Amino acid sequence: MARLAEVSTATVSRVFTSDPAVRPATAERVREAAKQLGYVPNTLARSLRQQTSATWALIIADIENPFLTQVTRGVEDVAQSAGYSLVLCNTDEQPEKEAAYLNSAEQYRVSGVLITPTSATSPVDQLLARGLPVITMDRPLRPDLAVDTVLIDSRRAARSAVDRMIARGRRQIACITGPRRVFTASERVLGYREALLEAGLPIDEQLIHYAAFNEQGGRQAADELLGRAGAAPVEAILVANSMMAVGVLQVLRERGLRPSLDVEIVVFDDAPWTGLLTPAISVIHQPAYELGQAAGKLLLDRLRSPGQPARTVMLSATLPPEDDTPPRDDVLSSALLG
Repeated sequence: MARLAEVSTATVSRVFTSDPAVRPATAERVREAAKQLGYVPNTLARSLRQQTSATWALIIADIENPFLTQVTRGVEDVAQSAGYSLVLCNTDEQPEKEAAYLNSAEQYRVSGVLITPTSATSPVDQLLARGLPVITMDRPLRPDLAVDTVLIDSRRAARSAVDRMIARGRRQIACITGPRRVFTASERVLGYREALLEAGLPIDEQLIHYAAFNEQGGRQAADELLGRAGAAPVEAILVANSMMAVGVLQVLRERGLRPSLDVEIVVFDDAPWTGLLTPAISVIHQPAYELGQAAGKLLLDRLRSPGQPARTVMLSATLPPEDDTPPRDDVLSSALLG
C-alpha cells in the first residue's frame, strides 16, 4: 500500500490513526490505495496496541430531543471530516445510564467523550484521571473539573423573552422548565426571575413549574398551572423546550384556550412544527448545530494539544424580530389545536 501511494509505511500508519499532521492530499492518496487493494484496518488491534481508538463517544440526554439531534449532526460532521467515528449513547436523563455509558467509553478506549451531563456532578473523574478528553455541551460540570465546555446563554434569552411579554402588557407570566438539577432548566428560571424583578413585578412561585424535559412533562406542568382553582388567569408562558411545548399546546386545546390569542407562548428551540402554527408562537432560536461543531473542534484541539488550559465557548440564543401586528381573534389556530 505504501508503495502504491508513494509514501512511507510510517505515513500510512499515521493516516489510519487520524494524525492531523498528515496533509489532506497525502491522506486521500493513501485511502485510495487502500481502497484499490481492498485493505480494511483492524481498528480493534490498533486500539489495543495504542491504548485508544479513532472513535468518539457522544453521550446525550435524550435522542428524541430535536435540539440534541442537531447537536449530534454538528459533532458528527466535525468527527467525520477529521477521520473519527462516532458512537452515540442516549441516557434518557438517567444518571445510572449515563454512568454505564461513561464506563463503557473507558473500556472501549475511545479517543474522547462529548457529553450533555445529567447534572454538574456526572462521574467523569475517572476518565479525566486517565487523560481521556471530556467535552461538555449545553450543561457544565462542577467548577473544579477543568474540562472544555460549550454553552448557550439561555439565561439572557429567557430574560429577553419575558421582557418582551411584559412590554406587551402581560403580568401573569408563568415558566415551565426542566428538572431542577439540570443547568439549562435553572438558567431559564433565573432569566425569568430577573426580568420580573427588573420590571418591579412580584414573583409567584406557583407560576414556576419544574418537570421532565419532554412532552409529558410539559403536559403535566401546564395542566397543574392552568387548573389552579381561584387563581388569576395565566396570560403568558415561557416554555423551556419544544418537546415540552407540545404537551402545553395539548392542554391549551383541551381547555379551549388559543396560543398567542388567549395565552402567549414563548418556547426555546425552533422545531419544524413551530412554523405551522397560526397565529405563530414566539420561538427562541438556539444554535444547536453550531454548538455541536464547536464541541467537536474543541475535542480535536484537545487531542492535538492535551496540555492547554480548559476553555469555555459561549454561544447566543436569539429571539426573532418583534412583530407589532396583534394576532387576529378571527384567525383559527393550527391543526394542533383542532
